[in-house]
Amino acid sequence: MLPPTFEARLVKTRPLAPSVRELTFERVDGRPMAFEPGQWVNALLPVELDAAPGLNRSYSLASAPDGSPRFELAVTRVQAGPGSTWLHALEPGATLPFVGPQGFFTRPLASASPSLMIATGTGMTPMRSMMRAAVAAASQVPMWLVLGVRHEGDVIYGEELRELARAHPFVRFVPTLSQPGASWTGRKGYVQTHVQELWAELAAQGGAAPHAYVCGLERMVGSVRQLLRKDMGLPRQQVHTERYD
Repeated sequence: MLPPTFEARLVKTRPLAPSVRELTFERVDGRPMAFEPGQWVNALLPVELDAAPGLNRSYSLASAPDGSPRFELAVTRVQAGPGSTWLHALEPGATLPFVGPQGFFTRPLASASPSLMIATGTGMTPMRSMMRAAVAAASQVPMWLVLGVRHEGDVIYGEELRELARAHPFVRFVPTLSQPGASWTGRKGYVQTHVQELWAELAAQGGAAPHAYVCGLERMVGSVRQLLRKDMGLPRQQVHTERYD
C-alpha cells in the first residue's frame, strides 16, 4: 500500500547548529501525526533542478509521536544543495506536501532490547525520536547514544539529551568530536573508536542481548556495520542500519 500524501504548514524554526535548522510542521488537516519512531517522510519541494520541476527530499522525523498534528525535522544545509538551501530559507506559514511516514528503522517498545545507538550529525534524529518515545512510555530498557560530529558546536539537541541522561539512569549520551577544541574534555575521535568499549559495558549489565542502531552517512554506516558484524561477530538480527546519502 502506498504511503499517504498530506500537507503541513511550517509553524516555527530554530537553529540547532551552524548548518542545521529545526523545522516544526503541523498537518493542515489537523489529524495526529502518526508514525513509528525512527521513520521518515518525503518533503515535496517546489524547486526546479536541471529543468525538472520539483524535488523530493527524505528526512527522519526528529520528534516522537504525541497525538498532535505536529512533527519536527532537522535539516542540514548542504553546500550548493538546492533542497536544503530552500528549506533553510523557508518562513513560518509556508505549506508543503509530504509523503509518508515510511521506513523500517524502528525500535518497537514491546520487544525493545538494550540499545547502543551510533550516529553522526543529523543521523541522530531517528534516535532522538526513539528515545523520547521510550521515555514518554515509561520504558526503562537501556538506551545509549554515541554521537559523532566535528566540533562541539555541531552537537545538536545536546543539552536535551544530557538532561534526559541526568533524569533517567537507563539513558546515556556520549558525544565524541573528531576535531575537538582545546577546551573539550569529552571523548575524541570517530564513533568507531568507542563502539567496542561501550558495547562491552552495555552487554555486561546483563539481561537481553543488546541491539545496535546505526544512522549516518554511508561511509560511517558501512564501517560500523563491518565492525559489529565481522569484527565483533554480532548476528544480523542485532544490527539495524539506515544511511542518508
